[in-house]
Amino acid sequence: MIDNFHELEPYALNREAKEKLVTSELLILTDYHYNNCEFYKNILNSLGYSKHNVKSIEDFPFLPVRLFKELDLKSIPDDKIFKTMTSSGTTGQAVSKIFLDRDTAILQQKVMIRILSDYIGKNRIPILVIDSPATVKNKIMFSARGAAIIGLNIVAKKMVFALNEDMSLNWDIINEFFETYGKEKFLIFGFTFIVWQHLYQEILKQAKKFDLPEAFLMTGGGWKKLISEQISRNEFKKRINEVLGIRHFLDHYGMVEQTGCIYAECECGRLHASIYSDVIPRRFEDFSPCEIGEEGILQTISVLPHSYPGHSLLTEDVGRVIGIDDCPCGRKGKYIEISGRLKQAEVRGCSDTYAAKF
Repeated sequence: MIDNFHELEPYALNREAKEKLVTSELLILTDYHYNNCEFYKNILNSLGYSKHNVKSIEDFPFLPVRLFKELDLKSIPDDKIFKTMTSSGTTGQAVSKIFLDRDTAILQQKVMIRILSDYIGKNRIPILVIDSPATVKNKIMFSARGAAIIGLNIVAKKMVFALNEDMSLNWDIINEFFETYGKEKFLIFGFTFIVWQHLYQEILKQAKKFDLPEAFLMTGGGWKKLISEQISRNEFKKRINEVLGIRHFLDHYGMVEQTGCIYAECECGRLHASIYSDVIPRRFEDFSPCEIGEEGILQTISVLPHSYPGHSLLTEDVGRVIGIDDCPCGRKGKYIEISGRLKQAEVRGCSDTYAAKF
């Protein structure tokens, strides 16, 4: 049924219409994974799951995201594995392994393009990646950082890496890129702390300034280290604007277990769920769904995981739904705020695990 989603714009459906479409797709996915993943089948049996009891998105069972660190969860035979993606982790941490067949990998890329196009337009644009090319060298097993970069390659007219293999800033590349594309629309992509540490701080040291009025800065994760240094999201944007002249910011929330379904930041600074995804904050004491504005543990929904049972997950992140269908930017659906990680949860995001080295 995924083709039904592609016929619509990513933020076209109101709450009632989206609920109906996503619930139908999740019923199909849950049945499929039940019949093709023995671990998942055993879990659902132990929970007493019955599709006849599902009345809304909130009724679907969820797996704790940590389970992907403990088990090889897949709904495809080994000879259909096209790529394996791994989550970020500090030294000694177990990492999640996500197994993709070719169709799921293509679907993830297609949806990423559709979501980004709603923000930056449908034309391919130059992309400056604030990372090292070494991050994407392994073509079979990607880290979360590498997967995110590769996912953007399909919307790139040209992709250039700004950092050398030792993560130092390559000034020749930076100067040439900004001179060539500085007055047109382009995308700078990097995980938040890496952008802060290896782009902003280095430009600051050199006392340089650039004026990039049409550029979009797309970041994700990595706020833990910055917040500990009293750098809020607004302060981050202010500082970046001062040295780069950037006015368009596109932060996002996402995870390797649900690649493609990012929650992207609109012009009003709010993170939006598209028609391909949903989020349900759940209360700490009993996992019941929270009300709008109430903070809880985030359950994330995605209709994209067809090769592994990652369509309904309980994360280790805390946040809240701010509103539904009424953001001033005009996009329908839920918009959310991420508060941080559960206490005692491992450092996990691409940017946060990298920041742990500093």
